[in-house]
Amino acid sequence: MNALDEQKISQLSPFEIKNTLLTLASSHSDIALINAGRGNPNWIATLPREAFFQLGLFALSEANLKFKNYDNFGGTADKLGIFQRLQQFCFKTENQNSHGLTFLLNAIDYLKTNQAINPDEILFEWTNGVLGDNYPIPDRMLKHAESIVQQYLNSTLCDNQNALPQSPFDLFSVEGGTAAIVYIFNTLKSNRLLCAGDSIAIATPVFTPYIEIPDLEDYALNRIEIEASEDLIWQISDTELDKLLDPNIRALFVTNPSNPPSVKLSDETLTKIANIVKQRPDLIIITDDVYGTFADNFTSLAMIVPHNTILVYSFSKYFGATGWRLGVIGIQPDNILDELLSKQSDKIKHTLFERYKNINLDPNGMKFIDRLVSDSRAVALNHTAGLSTPQQIQMSLFAVFSLMDNEQQYKQDAKNIIRDRYHHLMEQMKDTPVIAEGNPNGVFYYVEIDIARIAKDLYGEKFLTWLTNNYNALDFVVRLAQESAIIVMPGAGFDAPQWSIRISLANLDNEKYDTLMEHINSVLISYHDKFND
Repeated sequence: MNALDEQKISQLSPFEIKNTLLTLASSHSDIALINAGRGNPNWIATLPREAFFQLGLFALSEANLKFKNYDNFGGTADKLGIFQRLQQFCFKTENQNSHGLTFLLNAIDYLKTNQAINPDEILFEWTNGVLGDNYPIPDRMLKHAESIVQQYLNSTLCDNQNALPQSPFDLFSVEGGTAAIVYIFNTLKSNRLLCAGDSIAIATPVFTPYIEIPDLEDYALNRIEIEASEDLIWQISDTELDKLLDPNIRALFVTNPSNPPSVKLSDETLTKIANIVKQRPDLIIITDDVYGTFADNFTSLAMIVPHNTILVYSFSKYFGATGWRLGVIGIQPDNILDELLSKQSDKIKHTLFERYKNINLDPNGMKFIDRLVSDSRAVALNHTAGLSTPQQIQMSLFAVFSLMDNEQQYKQDAKNIIRDRYHHLMEQMKDTPVIAEGNPNGVFYYVEIDIARIAKDLYGEKFLTWLTNNYNALDFVVRLAQESAIIVMPGAGFDAPQWSIRISLANLDNEKYDTLMEHINSVLISYHDKFND
């Protein structure tokens, strides 16, 4: 690929650039592809899945008790005595050694003890839910699924128990974190809480689509970037945070921990944002905390400023469940969104009355989260809204699996997997990494490597000037693909430094990261050799 082609494709989203890199890398039939461009983990949580499938078999045995005169037909399970029938099912000879069934029994006992849920009640929800034989009722989220995930979020996203909200989040289960973001922006727009021309602050670097959404004609928002600094180990300076004091900024969007630096907001930064909210009580905050479960001592903004914050959480990365599309939107019952809706002009209230009047006798009294549910199905199809029930049951099993893990062994193992990979990668690095393994805010799901910083540290300012004057920043990732069949993402597309690259530590085995860094070093050396010629 020549310099002109590199210049052209550098204008694309990094995820589109990745497709070009894959094409270049695939030309090497003799070299195994190393794709560190995607964040899809190469592990899965097995026990809650085994429980799901065993639950499915039990549910079928329940269904087969009905419609016995018809082949291939079953019916809805009966609630009365269903837990006793599960126990009988578990004690059958062929099921006695099933880890999945043992987990189900333990999970039901845990929920009975910790949430006072009647065993027949929870099992009835799970049994019919796993069969998918009815619409989600309630449409926002199944009753017990919501209470289980509420407890999971409180235990997972708040290390500081004093910061826990006074009441559980109202949850809306959705098709992953990306669907959550789309639904939120659509409802903010539809309800005139964000209008064309309004300013929205976005903490950067950040997952590229989050930069692109506000610029779309659909929203036409004025994007203000709140930039984390590599010099501050990817924390946000006071100067940048002070931008939020501008009353024209209606909302702040943050991914915490960040993508690609993979660093959580420090406790000091969380406190500073909370103090800003005291001065800006009308500020809407949206926080995507998908990587929070990989951090040490993580606390979400949703726990620090719950009144102002919309929480987005996805089960995809932590449980290896990207294909399941499992996410939730969480909003406190007492929240700024409902407050702002109540203060809108009579003209806007009338417009929104007309929007929701066919689904609610008091449209102006509808809570924001219920408007989210309705808007997710274009209002008119509100009665068919909601995440599929099998998805909600798997989500519930993931959540209760984590809650029952008193020693947090799964969490520690998940962190160890990615940190071992980080160690392998950085052991081969020719320079000191920005984020050290002992950094309390480092999460290490991704790593951002600033090639320009390394070039300067190793070979001096003169070499860096020559490099940036003679090559497009994209040339580095293009060469890795062309010469070594290695895929990494260009960091500039995430608003990281221009010559940076993003490497996922989720989807490759340890030895691949040794190889990857060796080739990164080789490309940098080849530039320097040419500089010396």
